[in-house]
Amino acid sequence: MPPTTSDRPADWWRQAVVYQVYPRSFRDLDGDGLGDIAGVTERLPYLQRLGVDAVWLSPFYPSALADGGYDVDDHRDVDPRLGTLEQFDDMVAEAHGRGIKVIVDIVPNHTSDRHAWFQEALASPPGSPARDRYVFRDGTGPDGSRPPSDWMSHFGGPAWTRVPDGQWYLHLFAQEQPDLNWAAPEVRADFLDTLRFWSDRGVDGFRVDVAHALAKDLSEPLRNYGGVHPDALTELPIDGSHPLFDRDEVHEIFREWRKVLDSYDPPRSAVAEAWVTTSRRVLYARPDELGQAFNFEFLVSPWSAEQFRVEIDGALSAAAAAGASATWVLSNHDVVRHRSRYALPAGTDLNGWLLSGGTTPEPDDEVGLRRARAATLLMLALPGSAYVYQGEELGLPEVADLAPEVLQDPIWARTGRVEKGRDGCRVPLPWTRTGPSFGFGGAHPWLPQPAGFGELSAEAQDGVEGSTLELYRAALRLRRELGGDESLQWVDAGPTALTHVLHLRRSTGWASVTNLSAADVALPAGEVVLTSGPLGDGTLPPDTTVWLRPAAS
Repeated sequence: MPPTTSDRPADWWRQAVVYQVYPRSFRDLDGDGLGDIAGVTERLPYLQRLGVDAVWLSPFYPSALADGGYDVDDHRDVDPRLGTLEQFDDMVAEAHGRGIKVIVDIVPNHTSDRHAWFQEALASPPGSPARDRYVFRDGTGPDGSRPPSDWMSHFGGPAWTRVPDGQWYLHLFAQEQPDLNWAAPEVRADFLDTLRFWSDRGVDGFRVDVAHALAKDLSEPLRNYGGVHPDALTELPIDGSHPLFDRDEVHEIFREWRKVLDSYDPPRSAVAEAWVTTSRRVLYARPDELGQAFNFEFLVSPWSAEQFRVEIDGALSAAAAAGASATWVLSNHDVVRHRSRYALPAGTDLNGWLLSGGTTPEPDDEVGLRRARAATLLMLALPGSAYVYQGEELGLPEVADLAPEVLQDPIWARTGRVEKGRDGCRVPLPWTRTGPSFGFGGAHPWLPQPAGFGELSAEAQDGVEGSTLELYRAALRLRRELGGDESLQWVDAGPTALTHVLHLRRSTGWASVTNLSAADVALPAGEVVLTSGPLGDGTLPPDTTVWLRPAAS
């Protein structure tokens, strides 16, 4: 009998492996070019065999796809192109029967411009309750023809769009994504209802999109800040004083959410997408708020033992201080896949590389895959939760050569075609070696797949010793078997180890060693249980991770 979710403790999320599904690119069962909910259900046996604890679904709500589904028409329904609520319920039940928890994306910063509330706001006069759900303001200048402030959209251009009666509305992202006004009680109450709606349907947790942007200083006159967004990880003020991001008032919202999440048995989990510094990120992860927050410093860390260690120590100490567990992520739907990042020289301008079609600089794909596999074993050896993005278990690279005419990401157009956007990590998955869409479904997927995808498919790697898919399967199985609490101990073996080798030991005695140098290093004593690549004669080659347990006496 396979385990069911009822076999998992209430704090299952503290050291879980969570698999992120971008539904439109996962599996298209009806052949219309878009992945769907039924496709997720069909592939749950694959995810069960992979060994994940939970599946996180990026938005599957009704949407015009102005921003890949993050422009939400209705936060409590399924896009009819992706399925029905009944099919969603079937998916949840099937997942639970296979011991897999279900996490869904919740998008609280904005709706779509097709949302019933926004359509009502457009039809209502300035100052009306309908407009108060959003951020409408009069313009500046003698005739109000200039935006109310110099705030800029994350996707390029002003963060304000004018409506026919002369007022302007705020959108920190695409103009099809009007920002909600979280000072309005009706907005707060409605999202509590949304949490209950999905929790009542059996959803086990929530990933909170743009968690750091809900509370805003909208007092008049609006504060300008130079029109350029500060770097979220390094430049945001640490006192919560920025007008738009990481304001202290946001934590009042999440304390309200936690009361709802804790009203369920077991309590529902949550993880914040909060692009803020470590010292501020821990606030979102407190037990009376969301409980976890993504560690993006780890995701953007260069291939450096010293830097990885700094980020690991910082994340573990911050999580412990907050009463949370650490989170680890190497790829997701918003960044260049880590196989390709690691294939490029340090300091590469990733957008420039994408604009070159992935040719300048030329990636060393062999090195990229070797490092990606080593980084995966390092990540999975760490205490806390690991978030795996769909396709990374196949070793998929970024599809950097997508032609301009097929791009869907609004960043491309809104930046005047100077930023290529995120489509390259969202290309539909290859399931089979052959076929018009390599088993994704239908002849014309919404983004084209490269010709070589078939050799990276799940079918091509299934059962093949040494394949990346089999490495992930083995690692997830062993991670659960080897276990350990939420601590680690660094094992230092001289000055070289401090700068080029990461050697850590978990509380149950097993160890992980990663060689980030350019030369072989001596393999520590112990029984080898898993390695990301071939070992030398008593040595650990560069860009390789090995898991060891104490040799039997």
